[in-house]
Amino acid sequence: MVSWDLQNTFYTETVSVVCGCDEAGRGPLAGPVFAAAVILPKGLVIEELNDSKKLTERERNHLYDIIRQKALAYGIAHAEVYEIEAINILNASMLAMRRAIEMMPIKPDLALVDGNIARDFPIPAQPVVKGDGKIPCIAAASVLAKVARDRYCEEMDRFYPGYGFAKNKGYATKAHKAAILKYGPCPVHRRSFLKKTLGDSFEQQDIWQSW
Repeated sequence: MVSWDLQNTFYTETVSVVCGCDEAGRGPLAGPVFAAAVILPKGLVIEELNDSKKLTERERNHLYDIIRQKALAYGIAHAEVYEIEAINILNASMLAMRRAIEMMPIKPDLALVDGNIARDFPIPAQPVVKGDGKIPCIAAASVLAKVARDRYCEEMDRFYPGYGFAKNKGYATKAHKAAILKYGPCPVHRRSFLKKTLGDSFEQQDIWQSW
């Protein structure tokens, strides 16, 4: 449950500005990984705020606007597919979160990062396991990252029709995998993810000639 109880424990004499960080899109077969950083006014309660995965699309879109209006500062950034391929998805997620922090006009004293890893941040950072369902600023970041990535996927669908990006958001649905095997991959597909997910079906077809 999202409440200020846990977040309040991180404030000290030297920590007065706390941001939350989260990513969206670590698992899909296509598209960048997105991340957001959010600083909320201390004690601000946003009704229905929760881990983005527990919200409907309509609820996320509604909260997206509220969070941007009420946040003291926020940043939304991403790491491109070529960066994911070069440094792996975990490091690319960290990179996107660091970029989101650096975009904010306010420098936080501490970043609370969803998950169990916070690597190479420009400010002190503390990972919080399942923080997107516990801490308001992380929950807010999860919503911004998710909505921003979903909207990017809708753009991908217009540039690369046939893969169903607007619907599947790049994830490995049955229809998406069938489309890749039928049409071959497009430039926003993650090659290393396709090899892992499609396995023998992928290896047996020379689908990279049009890359």
